[in-house]
Amino acid sequence: MIEELKALLGPEKVKADSVSLEAYSTDATPEFQGMPDAVVFAESTEDVVKIINFANEKNVPLIARGAGSNLCAATVPISGGIVLALSKMNKIIEISKSEMLAVVQPAVNTLELDNEVAKLSLMYPPDPGSRNVSTIGGNISTCAGGLRGLKYGVTRNYVLGLEIVLGTGEVIRTGGRLVKDVAGYDLTRLFVGSEGTLGVITEAIVALRPRPLFSRYGVAYFDSLENSALAVEQIVASGILPATLEFLDNVCINSVEDYANLGLNREAGALLLFGDDGDEHTAESNTSQMAKICEVTKGNLSVVRAKDVVEADALLEARRCSLPSLARLKSLSILEDISVSRPMLPTAVRRIDEIAKKYNLVIGTFGHAGDGNLHPTIVVDKNEPKEVEAAHLALGEIFNLAIELGGTITGEHGVGAAKLPYLEARLGKTQMEVLRRVKKTFDPNGILNPGKLGS
Repeated sequence: MIEELKALLGPEKVKADSVSLEAYSTDATPEFQGMPDAVVFAESTEDVVKIINFANEKNVPLIARGAGSNLCAATVPISGGIVLALSKMNKIIEISKSEMLAVVQPAVNTLELDNEVAKLSLMYPPDPGSRNVSTIGGNISTCAGGLRGLKYGVTRNYVLGLEIVLGTGEVIRTGGRLVKDVAGYDLTRLFVGSEGTLGVITEAIVALRPRPLFSRYGVAYFDSLENSALAVEQIVASGILPATLEFLDNVCINSVEDYANLGLNREAGALLLFGDDGDEHTAESNTSQMAKICEVTKGNLSVVRAKDVVEADALLEARRCSLPSLARLKSLSILEDISVSRPMLPTAVRRIDEIAKKYNLVIGTFGHAGDGNLHPTIVVDKNEPKEVEAAHLALGEIFNLAIELGGTITGEHGVGAAKLPYLEARLGKTQMEVLRRVKKTFDPNGILNPGKLGS
């Protein structure tokens, strides 16, 4: 097979040495690994078509991969086969200021795109925590969210059109450069979040927005994460739609402070980062109002407003470095992702704390408080089997808790292989069967990312 691939694509695009295979056997998800048989590097849509046709002829699994920064094992080749690396398809094809859109290849870096459009006073709003390494194609495949999700929405809100190679090798273009288009089924939305199980994205048209001129931030400390969640509910109920509304629990506060030395209050049970952007008056007025709401909320310890951009950046850094700081505590960190409705947020954070105590585990919880998206992160010693087993039992309870509260097992990380065992509990048998029928339509031989959605 290796020699046939080299003949098909050219030897420089095919790797089968042990170092390359090992490098593409994992993604950012802990405890998941699958050794591929080959790694191929596509440089064009034509390459992708050739590779998919080859995989169909040989009946071999094909797993499309960008930066591999996902946290649900979505790009782990658990059944072996061919990893299709799209890293060389990384060009920004066009930026149109008048249409407020960009046309990009799948491996364009998320932060790079935002920085480029900033030169035209535009913004690409999706803001995943891994934006410095993640790619647009990967963000689309998992429908990545991020810190700006409450006010600006998530990746699906910014995908206007896609070029996709289906599991059959056929190429289709969905959507386009239009704000309004209801001709036919919305296949664009179907592919957003499909995790490479229906087709391979080779080009995307994404919407942009005017870049806000001003932003203001503040931080409120509370005696408990549960009381900080009460402040979140009151802020949103007041009619404000914040650009940023994030929280960290005491475990995260202390790990971040050890990691970054930002001057955070180590005694607080929770930290609530709030802020808004837009014109100067709106940003200032809304942030001041949020500060006043926090001050009168039960359990508030203090409220601090950032005086300048430097202090604001430090506050945002506190949220962004939550995961790397927690990862330093022990040898294995498992970051998960559930979502509940905002009214259920206080209950969810209290129950997660109870689960941590039940299993005697360190669980740091942070996340997007404004949209109910929690990231409970368990840190354990990977060489202690009992600790690792307790972590997985705790995670099972956390996923079931989300479903019990009317929430979901993933808000933005995706299902992948990591959460597939819990998917039927979330969707039900009938909907699972619908997923399988959709998968069969676009990928009749089941070669694309087997063992994931629709399997």
